[in-house]
Parts: sequence; structure tokens; C-alpha cells
Amino acid sequence: MKVLISGTARGGGWPVPGCGCASCARLSPGHRRPTEVVVSAAAGTVRLPLVDGGPLPPGYRVAATADGLVLVAPGGGRILDATASPASSPAPSAPVSGLREAPDDEPGARCDLVLMDVLDRPERLGDMRRRGVADERTRVVAVNVDHRVPTEAELARRTALWGVLAVPDGTVLDLAGPAPARAPRPPRTLLLGGARSGKSAEAELRLAAEPEVLYVATGPSGDGDAEWARRVRAHRDRRPAHWDTAETIDLAGLLRTPGPSLLVDGLGTWVAAVFDECDAWPDAPESPDGADGADGADGADGRAGADGLGGADGLGGLEAVSARCDELVAAWRRTRRRVVAVSDETGLGVVPATAGGRMFRDVLGRLNQRLALESEEVALVVAGRLLPLPV
Repeated sequence: MKVLISGTARGGGWPVPGCGCASCARLSPGHRRPTEVVVSAAAGTVRLPLVDGGPLPPGYRVAATADGLVLVAPGGGRILDATASPASSPAPSAPVSGLREAPDDEPGARCDLVLMDVLDRPERLGDMRRRGVADERTRVVAVNVDHRVPTEAELARRTALWGVLAVPDGTVLDLAGPAPARAPRPPRTLLLGGARSGKSAEAELRLAAEPEVLYVATGPSGDGDAEWARRVRAHRDRRPAHWDTAETIDLAGLLRTPGPSLLVDGLGTWVAAVFDECDAWPDAPESPDGADGADGADGADGRAGADGLGGADGLGGLEAVSARCDELVAAWRRTRRRVVAVSDETGLGVVPATAGGRMFRDVLGRLNQRLALESEEVALVVAGRLLPLPV
């Protein structure tokens, strides 16, 4: 069975006619035509999306499912048009078993091809993979693409992260051959950025199409702080429903334990929680001449511990924080889980006004450096844009 992907864009195409956005302005008119797919088998051809509800060629069957419209070709190949809602799908010409929660031994539960608007909700693909509707043998093709993504390069980057094919108009797929292998993903990724830089959204985007993800929330729950609680709710609401969540600061324990991919958000709140747990915040008065080491060079002031911690105030607490950082770095280095961690880039801000703020900045900054050395990928997120930081 062969499939012609004659068009891949949403609505009127990409660029959108008459649109003045930066994404559309970068492209020539007609760069991508509206989505249209032609399925060819010995019994005849079918065009997707099905819009007229007319009769299908002999041997084809179609059914509306919660994931979209499933077309079954005469040879048994399954194509899922995930852009078609069940309500708008034509009546089935013959019954086809639903794909949701299909048992592993049910023949044909897996689809050979999925046509999907991955720019809308890529987590739908992760849920399909979790349920067995798509697996490593399934080709997933991005359709209905448009100016929701700024450039073709960014479309290619995202689809590569998700294991999706972003093909040009006119591509022909032969479903009889093996599906292309998914590009390898970096086992350990560290994403740095300032407040509201988009670093958390980038981390979630990277794992959106995975079948299983454990989201590790290291910050406080927000009890007693209405503004913080709103932030926590916003993060929870945008996570895929099939992800699990762990609210813990035992990051080393999770990294040492086999399991699904981890999204750690974030290391800044982890350091603050470790300071609390180790009673490491200083309580002595500020030194008027700044003798608390605010301007000391990284690691050059002879303070104790792998992170250069120590000093007259709270020495025991800071040593305990240093030990926890050592434990985390060691677990990060040895982990066999895929992990994406978010952290605050401390080097771009002003010098904190308090000794506690300076200690926090120093600990987190040094921890970022140590984890970056043990990561296959490190990037800085600024204004929602990703800046890779190569070694």
C-alpha cells in the first residue's frame, strides 16, 4: 500500500493567505498546500480527509474512534486520520473494532500510519503510544502544519523530538517497507533560563510525545500562598493527563531507580528546599563591608565542600547542602533513565542583597555547572527561544 502526501498544511495552506505574521512572511506563497492524502491499493484509491461520506472502493473499511477516523485497506493496513473528529466522520461501511484500550493480542489494533496535527496537542501521540495505537513501527506524519510554528527548521526540530515525520508536499510513503528508525534522544538534558523564559514549556515539549513520563515537582505546594498556588495549578493544568507526578526532593533516589522518563522542574526550588531541610540559611547579621564573600570567584575562595561551600555562618548546614549536591551529581552521572531538568540561570541577575540570597546563587550556579558537565545536551532558553550550549 502506498500513500501520497500531496498536501500537509492547515486550512488555506502555509503561509496563510493574507497573514502578516513573521512565520508566514518567511515563506513563499504555496509553500505547503492544504492537507490531502491519497491512499492507493489494488482495490482502488481513497482520499483523506473524507469529506463527502460517499462509498468506499471494495475492500476498504472505515470507522470513527475516539482518536479519529481509522481507514482499513484491503490488505489489512490501518491508517488513522487523527485530524478527523468522531462527530464529523462518515458512517462506517463495515464495523471496525475500536482502538482504545485494545488488548495486545487483538490483531490490527496498532496503526501503520497516523496523520496528525502534532502542533495542536503532541501529548495525544504520547497517549496513543501508551495505549498501543502507535509504536516504533508506526509512521506518524505531521499534517495541518501552519504558522503556529515559526520556521520549517523549528518544525523539523520538534517533530524529531517527537518521533514524527515532517515531510514535504508530494512525498510518497510505501507502507510495505520498514518504518524509519527514530532519531536517538539525549539521555540527559539540562535546560537553563531566567524567570518566564519558557524553559519549563520547552522541557514539557521535549517529552510531550512519550508514552510515560514522571513529572517531578520540587517546589512547595502553595498551601497558604494564593499567588504561588495559582502558579502550581497552571503548571498542573498544562501537563498531559496520562503523565504521573511526584512531589519530592529525593531526586537522587529517582535517578537511581529504573522507570520512565523524568521531567524535573526545577533545580532552583530543589536547592531552596535542601537549604530548608539542612537548616543552612544564615541567620547572622550582614557584614557592613560585604565580607560574606559576595564577590568571591567561583570555587576560588577556599571554602569547604565540592561546591566551595562553607564559612563561619551555618557551616554544618552548608556542608550538608554540599553533600546533597554531590549525591545528586553522582546519581545524575550514573542514571539509566532519560531525564530533562529545568534550572534557573543565576549568572544573569544582580548580586542578591542578602547573604542567604548569595549563598543560594552560588550553590545553584555551581550545581548547574557540574550537571552540565555530565549532560549530553545543555541549552539556554531566552524569550521562548532555544540556544544550544555546545561543549
